[in-house]
This record gives sequence, structure tokens and C-alpha cells, in this order.
Amino acid sequence: MVTVWWGLLGLLSAAYFALAGYDYGVGMLLRGFGGDQRRVLGSLGPFFLANEVWLVAAVGVLFGAFPHLEGKVFTGAYVLVVTLLLGLVTFTASVQLRGRNPERGGLPWSIGIGAGALVTAVSWGLFLGNLVLGVPAGDVLGLFSPYAVLWGAGFVALFALQGAVFLTVRAPEDLVRRARRLATSLVAPVLAFLVVATLWGFVELEGATWRGILVAAVAFAALAVVFGGLRAQRYRLALTAAMVLAATPVALVGLLRFPIVYVSTVDTLTVEQAATSTEAFKLVTAFGVPAIVLIIAVQWVTWRANRGRVDQRSPLHF
Repeated sequence: MVTVWWGLLGLLSAAYFALAGYDYGVGMLLRGFGGDQRRVLGSLGPFFLANEVWLVAAVGVLFGAFPHLEGKVFTGAYVLVVTLLLGLVTFTASVQLRGRNPERGGLPWSIGIGAGALVTAVSWGLFLGNLVLGVPAGDVLGLFSPYAVLWGAGFVALFALQGAVFLTVRAPEDLVRRARRLATSLVAPVLAFLVVATLWGFVELEGATWRGILVAAVAFAALAVVFGGLRAQRYRLALTAAMVLAATPVALVGLLRFPIVYVSTVDTLTVEQAATSTEAFKLVTAFGVPAIVLIIAVQWVTWRANRGRVDQRSPLHF
């Protein structure tokens, strides 16, 4: 039961990064589209809030099924949690407020969208980088170690690539070539991040298992498919691969030292130690499983209903 719920937590977290990653990527790239910003945001419209639901679901499972892990993670990296929340709130609020008056006064909200997306991307990179390396307990400055900063910068490139690839699928036809050029130019920075993080990890990380090598191989393969899909103009294939690529950091955190799921400078936590009681698991299962099935169904229907490009007939939500 514990392992099954650990897998479900990983699934929800991976789905969040695979789907919401392109939200933040589009947000960071938005200002570069000038007068086409509203149409670019329109490509996100049907998915924007639905993608955030995966994070809510993942946090719910974390609190309900693994309360001891929640306490360790949020206490050890509270500074990054705060900056992450600030970025998320700024990004979400700016998108919504820009949509209230899209024709006038959009500049401050466009800046807010870009800044919020950037802070969110950097914060997620720092957060996951510290979980991979080991959280420096009681040392706020230690959260900004060179390895963690590498992850912060890498996530900016990763989400930007994902956002650009998403626009090749959903943006209006006249913006596709620009989105493709952006996406192609971002492959090299993401590749550099993967190479440096992997080599550095071999030297720096302790207690890693063969699963970490497997996850790294999947990441490199996904990036190769992204590049090949862009070259061949098979944009849906490239987007699928970009979503897999964005999910690999979550897989690395969950599998790198399994069954150890949390490492800090003072202690470790196994998945059994992190888990709640058997009785609580029964309650979480009774309510959680139907909710997860519903989320998956709604997301699938949303994508099926909005799989085409934005055009003149499309409602521009923002």
C-alpha cells in the first residue's frame, strides 16, 4: 500500500510538471511576442487552471499519505516554498487580471506574468535540486549551493523549451515558425543542463541507485525526440517528449535513493517512515482514488476538446 501511494504521488507530481511546465514556459516567453501576446495566452486558456489542479492533488496526497515527509520537506526548505508560492500567486493573478482588460493596461500584467513564471521556474529548480542533493537542515544559504543554482537555471531553460514546443502545437498558424525557432534555440541550454547535472551528480551524490541512471537516460532520450520532432515538424511528438522530459526531475527525486525518500545533512527518511498509519491509508484511498480518476478524466476531455490551434473562431480566455 505504501509503495502504491508513493507511485501515485509521483504520478500526480509528474503530471503537474508535464502539464503546468508549459504554462510557465509560455509566461516567460510572452513578452517576446509583442502585439500577439493575447493570442499566445489564448493558447493556454482551456488548460491554464486545470493544469494547476495536479499540484493541489499532489500536495493533498503528500499531506494525507506521507505527513512525516511533508513536515521534513517544508521545514527544511521553507524559504524556497515561500518564494515558490509568491511566484505562483503572481503568475496566476497576473494572467487573470490581464484578461479583465486585455486591450488596455496590459503591460504591468504581462510583466507580472513573466516575473511570476520566472520565479516559479527558478524556485522549483532550487527545490528539487536540494531534494536530489540533500536538504541543508537549518542552513538557509545552503539552499543556494552551486548544484542547486544549476537546477534553478536549468528549470528556466526546461520550462521555456516546453512552452515554446507547446506553442508549435496550439498557437495560431502564423506564430508557429517563431515558436519553432525559439524551441530549437532552447535545446542546447537544456542539453547543457542535463550533461552538467548528470556528471556533477555522479561526483556529488551519495547513496544513489541505478534508477538514477535510468531516469537520466530517459531525459536524454526525450530531449533527442524533442529535437527530432521539431526538425521533422512533428510538433505533437515533440510536445509529448517535452512533457516526459519535464517529468523526469520528479522521477529522479522519487527513485534516486528509494526506499530512502528524503535526505538532509542531519537525517534520512524511508518511505515506510514517511507514511501515515494503515487506518489513515484506508481513508485516503476511499476519497483519493475517485478524485484522481476524475482529474484524469477531466484533463483528457479538456485536451480532446481543445486539441486544435487557436484561430479567429477560438475564444480568447485571457
